Amino acid sequence: MYGRDTLAEPMAGTAALGQSGPTGTGAPQQTRNAQAGAFFSDPGTFARDVLSYGRDAAERWILFWDTLRQRADNMLAHERAGKPPLLDFDYEVLLDARRFERPANYALLRVTRVGDQCLDACLDAAKPPVVILDPRAGHGPGIGGFRQDSEVGLALHQGHPVYFVTFYPEPAAGQTLADVLHVLRRFVEEVSRRHSGAAPVLYGNCQAGWAVTLLAADCAGLTGPVVLNGTPLSYWAGESGINPMRIAAGFEGGAWLTHLLADLGDGRFDGAFLVQNFEGLKPEAVWEKYANLYAHMDTERERFLAFERWWGGYYFLSREEILAIVENLFVGNRLEEGRLRICAGCHADLRRIRNPLVIFASYGDDITPPHQALGWIPVVYRDTDDLKAAGQRIVYLVNRHVGHLGIFVSAKVARLEHRAILQSLPRIEALPPGLYEMKIDNPSGDPDCRDGGYAVHFEAREVCDIRFPRQDDAFERVRDLSERNEAFYSTFVSPWVQTLTTPWSAALLETLHPMRTSRHLLSAGFLPWMHGVRWLATQLAADRHPAAPDNPFKEQEEHIFSRVTEAIAQGRRLRDAVWERAFDELYSGAGSTRPVDMEPQDRGEDTRPQDTRSGLDFQAAGISRAAATRGN
Repeated sequence: MYGRDTLAEPMAGTAALGQSGPTGTGAPQQTRNAQAGAFFSDPGTFARDVLSYGRDAAERWILFWDTLRQRADNMLAHERAGKPPLLDFDYEVLLDARRFERPANYALLRVTRVGDQCLDACLDAAKPPVVILDPRAGHGPGIGGFRQDSEVGLALHQGHPVYFVTFYPEPAAGQTLADVLHVLRRFVEEVSRRHSGAAPVLYGNCQAGWAVTLLAADCAGLTGPVVLNGTPLSYWAGESGINPMRIAAGFEGGAWLTHLLADLGDGRFDGAFLVQNFEGLKPEAVWEKYANLYAHMDTERERFLAFERWWGGYYFLSREEILAIVENLFVGNRLEEGRLRICAGCHADLRRIRNPLVIFASYGDDITPPHQALGWIPVVYRDTDDLKAAGQRIVYLVNRHVGHLGIFVSAKVARLEHRAILQSLPRIEALPPGLYEMKIDNPSGDPDCRDGGYAVHFEAREVCDIRFPRQDDAFERVRDLSERNEAFYSTFVSPWVQTLTTPWSAALLETLHPMRTSRHLLSAGFLPWMHGVRWLATQLAADRHPAAPDNPFKEQEEHIFSRVTEAIAQGRRLRDAVWERAFDELYSGAGSTRPVDMEPQDRGEDTRPQDTRSGLDFQAAGISRAAATRGN
């Protein structure tokens, strides 16, 4: 699918440009020479190529704008429908957490039917249920079951009963991180009850992964293996040129800006800001998304619209949730330190996890690179003996190329890596404690190969093998700055902002957000002349005149698009390098730009906060919603 592949996987245009050399010579230069020769040797053919390409380009231009018009209409229709989950499967709602004593905007779904008839034929009562959780990272739920070749589809075809944790666009008033974890625990208990006490497999995507990790740390014995896909657990890990988002707090002053935006939203944080950050992380991907649509208008329209329906569905988080996430995770990095405070007397500690962990990461992922997915292991465990003494089994699988969204969306990844993970879970549970790398031997390179076409084996690794650059001193300075700024803002500014903010002003800011206006304004409901574009597009689609694939001007178009992509990418790389240099100068001290390699830490006595209860008994805690998420 166009949108998915462009934003989730390495870009074909950039790769092709790299093959032609830095000067841009080669095939494009030959094309220009051929055009010049054709003009003199066969002016008739040259003229036909010009006219054919000109007509095709004009038709595609109108169809392109009509596609953007359709995207806007789809977005408005999706919003009017309440932004339901975009699952390509039928389902029933089992539990709606909005009706719980401590409500949250979550629901537990059971997948009841798939497009084909494999659900009844493939279901194996002996296999454990699988619970899939999508991230609340600005978008709505559904990316884990966006199409048949997905995590949901593969789990169904492997015979697992499948459950899906969805969420609604609006959080409950004052909803906290503790509320969410309490709800997820209820969901896991319900799934286990429906399967005679069988411990379900938890499948967490991106930001849902850390929620699954917290759940596994609390619900000892209640859950089975935990699969973390593109999940950050070590938020300070990284290196130059990889995941520049991790240093953003150093220039924004920390969590106070997030608090301000949530206050202006009348207690809600608009997920459109998160999506805007994603697009700003790699602007060349945004350009290539539209360039690829225009270049392949006849084949990419429907796939583009399907992806954009999900990409443009923005969901909200409560002020309490987003502050707890930013302060404790993205800026504070307290999860790997064992200091993430859930509620009074209870801290999340990754050492408490006894479930086998399967970590799927990719070096093509610039949002959650392997640094952040795996870097916590040497922090939590001194060495391999410490990991084994804890009775833990950690298995990691690394893809070399796929992008962040491709980890959960790519059909090739679903048919190979996710299928291999699900089929290997019994073997993973049988492994002795230790650290392992999962290797998939697939000589044919065909993700559709049958079970016998690939083999999975596990290679023992040492904790000291996981060595990623660290700049902990610099990020600790950022954390200190954030805490001071947040304390000042919370005390002296936030009360005034909350007093002056009204539901009307919050709704106005929501409507005027650039991520919405850039789409809404192309709807026929906003611009009546778009009805004319739709009429023209309908006529052209019925009588298209595409240029021949070997038209030399089509080749030139592709070359120009690739050059623009590379120019934007070079600008982005320069921007990132400037940011990283400035961050080093501001926070690393003495202008140091050399990150420190992580070594296994001998922490001696464990000084982590000790829980005063055996689990997260939220009902018995009797604490306020604010106290549940504010660790200071």
